[in-house]
Amino acid sequence: MTQILIIYASDFGNTEKMAQATADGVRSVNGAQPLVKKAEEVTKEDMKNSDGILFGSPVHMGSMAWQMKKFIDRICSGLWMKDSMNGKVAGVFMSGGGFGGSGAGAELAMLSMLNNIAELGMLIVPLPKNTALYTKGGLHWGPYGRSADEAMEHTGVTDDALAVCRTHGANVTRAAAALKDQTVFAA
Repeated sequence: MTQILIIYASDFGNTEKMAQATADGVRSVNGAQPLVKKAEEVTKEDMKNSDGILFGSPVHMGSMAWQMKKFIDRICSGLWMKDSMNGKVAGVFMSGGGFGGSGAGAELAMLSMLNNIAELGMLIVPLPKNTALYTKGGLHWGPYGRSADEAMEHTGVTDDALAVCRTHGANVTRAAAALKDQTVFAA
């Protein structure tokens, strides 16, 4: 079985919806099982026992939510010291509703999470631009769900963005399954 850990923080439920849609994508791959947890609930064992990990967050001032950053500082730093995550696959997804077409710096927020994933020695799975509905719910780094309109009225993430999450969950899972039990990086 391929286990994919989906870690998320959510302010208004939008990133949580994206996490659940991503889990649906994981389930669509034969022999795969998602484990969905809020950032505050994730343990080192969850990380080490997973074949792939997806990180999701709302945009906070052009960066990830503080819960995700706390998770990275509290859980990931020890895993980094021991090279425990080398060669596992990872991806990101983001929700946001700030001003601008990309919602308050979603790309910067994704990059801040991807930076930590790279530090952990993980293999990044991006979102191909030929993904169905890419223009409605994606950036090249991963799925993006716009959760407010230009007037900052909360609208919630669209069904199109959730469909992109499902595709990304399946893509990351297929990559994890292909690499499972392979020695990608020697410690």
